[in-house]
Amino acid sequence: METDEHRMGEGKEGRMLAPMTPLWRWLIVLAAIALAAFLLVPYFRPSTSAGPGTLIGAPLPDLPLLDERGAAYSLASERGHILVVNLWASWCPPCRAEMPDLERVARHEAVRGVRIIGIDQGESGAVARAFAHSLGITYRIVVDPTQRYGRAFGAFGLPTTAIVDRRGLVVRAFDGPLTYQQIVRALAPLLESK
Repeated sequence: METDEHRMGEGKEGRMLAPMTPLWRWLIVLAAIALAAFLLVPYFRPSTSAGPGTLIGAPLPDLPLLDERGAAYSLASERGHILVVNLWASWCPPCRAEMPDLERVARHEAVRGVRIIGIDQGESGAVARAFAHSLGITYRIVVDPTQRYGRAFGAFGLPTTAIVDRRGLVVRAFDGPLTYQQIVRALAPLLESK
Protein backbone atom coordinates (compact mmCIF):
# COMPACT_ATOMS: atom_id res chain seq x y z
CA MET A 1 0.00 0.00 0.00
CA GLU A 2 1.32 3.39 -1.00
CA THR A 3 1.31 6.26 1.36
CA ASP A 4 1.24 9.91 0.40
CA GLU A 5 4.95 10.06 1.17
CA HIS A 6 5.94 7.15 -1.09
CA ARG A 7 3.78 7.37 -4.18
CA MET A 8 5.14 5.82 -7.37
CA GLY A 9 6.50 8.35 -9.81
CA GLU A 10 7.25 11.06 -7.28
CA GLY A 11 10.41 13.11 -7.45
CA LYS A 12 12.60 14.01 -4.49
CA GLU A 13 10.54 17.03 -3.62
CA GLY A 14 7.31 15.11 -3.67
CA ARG A 15 6.15 16.37 -7.07
CA MET A 16 4.63 13.90 -9.43
CA LEU A 17 6.77 13.16 -12.52
CA ALA A 18 4.63 12.92 -15.61
CA PRO A 19 5.38 9.99 -17.87
CA MET A 20 7.01 10.97 -21.17
CA THR A 21 4.34 11.22 -23.81
CA PRO A 22 4.90 9.84 -27.32
CA LEU A 23 4.93 13.41 -28.65
CA TRP A 24 7.89 14.33 -26.43
CA ARG A 25 9.76 11.20 -27.47
CA TRP A 26 9.31 12.11 -31.13
CA LEU A 27 10.43 15.68 -30.49
CA ILE A 28 13.62 14.44 -28.82
CA VAL A 29 14.31 12.02 -31.69
CA LEU A 30 13.72 14.78 -34.27
CA ALA A 31 15.97 17.18 -32.36
CA ALA A 32 18.73 14.54 -32.29
CA ILE A 33 18.36 13.94 -36.05
CA ALA A 34 18.43 17.68 -36.75
CA LEU A 35 21.57 18.08 -34.64
CA ALA A 36 23.28 15.16 -36.40
CA ALA A 37 22.34 16.57 -39.82
CA PHE A 38 23.64 20.00 -38.85
CA LEU A 39 26.96 18.51 -37.74
CA LEU A 40 27.35 16.24 -40.78
CA VAL A 41 26.34 18.65 -43.58
CA PRO A 42 29.86 20.12 -43.95
CA TYR A 43 31.19 16.64 -44.76
CA PHE A 44 28.80 16.24 -47.69
CA ARG A 45 29.14 19.75 -49.11
CA PRO A 46 31.60 20.23 -51.95
CA SER A 47 34.88 21.50 -50.57
CA THR A 48 36.05 25.00 -51.42
CA SER A 49 39.35 23.34 -52.36
CA ALA A 50 39.26 21.41 -55.60
CA GLY A 51 42.25 19.34 -54.54
CA PRO A 52 45.69 19.06 -56.06
CA GLY A 53 44.21 18.48 -59.53
CA THR A 54 43.76 22.24 -59.87
CA LEU A 55 47.54 22.51 -60.25
CA ILE A 56 47.65 20.48 -63.45
CA GLY A 57 49.19 22.54 -66.23
CA ALA A 58 50.41 25.20 -63.78
CA PRO A 59 53.97 25.81 -62.67
CA LEU A 60 54.92 24.12 -59.43
CA PRO A 61 54.54 26.68 -56.64
CA ASP A 62 57.91 28.11 -55.65
CA LEU A 63 57.46 28.74 -51.95
CA PRO A 64 60.26 28.96 -49.39
CA LEU A 65 61.34 25.61 -48.00
CA LEU A 66 64.13 24.44 -45.72
CA ASP A 67 66.38 21.48 -46.30
CA GLU A 68 66.62 18.99 -43.46
CA ARG A 69 69.47 20.98 -41.89
CA GLY A 70 67.61 24.32 -41.98
CA ALA A 71 69.17 25.90 -45.09
CA ALA A 72 66.93 27.62 -47.66
CA TYR A 73 65.84 25.38 -50.53
CA SER A 74 63.83 26.07 -53.68
CA LEU A 75 62.15 23.55 -55.96
CA ALA A 76 63.12 25.83 -58.87
CA SER A 77 66.65 24.42 -58.43
CA GLU A 78 65.30 21.09 -59.71
CA ARG A 79 64.11 22.46 -63.08
CA GLY A 80 65.25 20.20 -65.91
CA HIS A 81 64.39 17.06 -63.95
CA ILE A 82 61.17 15.11 -63.68
CA LEU A 83 59.94 15.48 -60.11
CA VAL A 84 57.71 13.49 -57.84
CA VAL A 85 56.82 16.01 -55.13
CA ASN A 86 55.30 14.33 -52.11
CA LEU A 87 53.73 16.15 -49.14
CA TRP A 88 53.95 14.04 -45.98
CA ALA A 89 54.37 14.05 -42.19
CA SER A 90 55.85 11.53 -39.76
CA TRP A 91 52.54 11.20 -37.84
CA CYS A 92 50.67 10.16 -41.03
CA PRO A 93 50.30 6.32 -41.33
CA PRO A 94 49.52 6.37 -45.11
CA CYS A 95 52.62 8.55 -45.64
CA ARG A 96 54.78 6.01 -43.80
CA ALA A 97 53.31 3.17 -45.87
CA GLU A 98 53.99 5.03 -49.14
CA MET A 99 57.59 6.10 -48.44
CA PRO A 100 59.28 2.76 -49.26
CA ASP A 101 57.59 2.82 -52.69
CA LEU A 102 58.81 6.39 -53.26
CA GLU A 103 62.31 5.26 -52.25
CA ARG A 104 62.11 2.39 -54.74
CA VAL A 105 61.13 4.83 -57.52
CA ALA A 106 63.99 7.13 -56.49
CA ARG A 107 66.52 4.30 -56.76
CA HIS A 108 65.22 2.83 -60.04
CA GLU A 109 64.39 6.00 -61.95
CA ALA A 110 67.24 8.36 -60.94
CA VAL A 111 69.25 7.38 -64.02
CA ARG A 112 66.33 8.58 -66.15
CA GLY A 113 66.30 12.03 -64.54
CA VAL A 114 63.55 11.44 -61.96
CA ARG A 115 63.94 13.02 -58.55
CA ILE A 116 61.74 12.44 -55.54
CA ILE A 117 61.28 15.43 -53.24
CA GLY A 118 59.55 14.76 -49.92
CA ILE A 119 58.12 17.91 -48.33
CA ASP A 120 57.44 17.36 -44.65
CA GLN A 121 54.43 19.38 -43.51
CA GLY A 122 54.68 21.24 -40.21
CA GLU A 123 57.55 19.43 -38.53
CA SER A 124 61.15 20.39 -37.83
CA GLY A 125 64.07 19.35 -40.01
CA ALA A 126 65.40 17.20 -37.16
CA VAL A 127 62.12 15.28 -36.88
CA ALA A 128 61.88 14.85 -40.67
CA ARG A 129 65.51 13.74 -40.98
CA ALA A 130 65.28 11.24 -38.10
CA PHE A 131 62.05 9.79 -39.41
CA ALA A 132 63.32 9.46 -43.00
CA HIS A 133 66.56 7.90 -41.73
CA SER A 134 64.59 5.33 -39.68
CA LEU A 135 62.91 4.18 -42.91
CA GLY A 136 66.12 4.16 -44.96
CA ILE A 137 64.95 7.05 -47.15
CA THR A 138 67.70 8.50 -49.35
CA TYR A 139 65.71 10.87 -51.56
CA ARG A 140 65.70 14.60 -50.78
CA ILE A 141 63.66 15.59 -47.74
CA VAL A 142 62.78 19.25 -47.20
CA VAL A 143 60.49 20.84 -44.65
CA ASP A 144 57.61 23.26 -44.89
CA PRO A 145 57.14 24.26 -41.25
CA THR A 146 54.23 26.61 -42.05
CA GLN A 147 52.47 24.10 -44.35
CA ARG A 148 52.16 26.65 -47.15
CA TYR A 149 52.71 23.97 -49.79
CA GLY A 150 49.74 21.99 -48.54
CA ARG A 151 47.52 25.05 -48.97
CA ALA A 152 49.03 25.91 -52.37
CA PHE A 153 48.47 22.32 -53.52
CA GLY A 154 44.85 22.38 -52.36
CA ALA A 155 45.67 19.21 -50.43
CA PHE A 156 42.72 17.50 -48.75
CA GLY A 157 45.09 15.57 -46.51
CA LEU A 158 48.35 13.70 -46.52
CA PRO A 159 50.00 12.28 -48.46
CA THR A 160 49.52 14.43 -51.56
CA THR A 161 51.74 13.96 -54.61
CA ALA A 162 52.40 15.95 -57.78
CA ILE A 163 54.26 14.76 -60.88
CA VAL A 164 56.19 17.65 -62.43
CA ASP A 165 57.72 17.72 -65.92
CA ARG A 166 61.20 19.01 -66.83
CA ARG A 167 59.78 22.52 -67.46
CA GLY A 168 58.43 22.71 -63.91
CA LEU A 169 54.76 22.19 -64.85
CA VAL A 170 52.49 19.92 -62.82
CA VAL A 171 51.20 17.14 -65.09
CA ARG A 172 49.53 14.82 -62.55
CA ALA A 173 48.37 15.21 -58.96
CA PHE A 174 47.07 12.74 -56.40
CA ASP A 175 45.46 12.78 -52.96
CA GLY A 176 46.29 9.75 -50.85
CA PRO A 177 49.04 7.13 -50.89
CA LEU A 178 50.44 5.73 -54.13
CA THR A 179 52.09 2.40 -54.85
CA TYR A 180 55.31 1.91 -56.80
CA GLN A 181 53.31 0.76 -59.84
CA GLN A 182 51.01 3.81 -59.73
CA ILE A 183 53.97 6.19 -59.56
CA VAL A 184 55.78 4.46 -62.43
CA ARG A 185 52.59 4.56 -64.55
CA ALA A 186 52.19 8.28 -63.82
CA LEU A 187 55.82 8.90 -64.84
CA ALA A 188 55.72 6.78 -68.02
CA PRO A 189 54.48 9.48 -70.45
CA LEU A 190 57.22 11.86 -69.28
CA LEU A 191 59.93 9.23 -69.57
CA GLU A 192 58.78 8.20 -73.06
CA SER A 193 58.70 11.77 -74.40
CA LYS A 194 62.27 12.78 -73.56
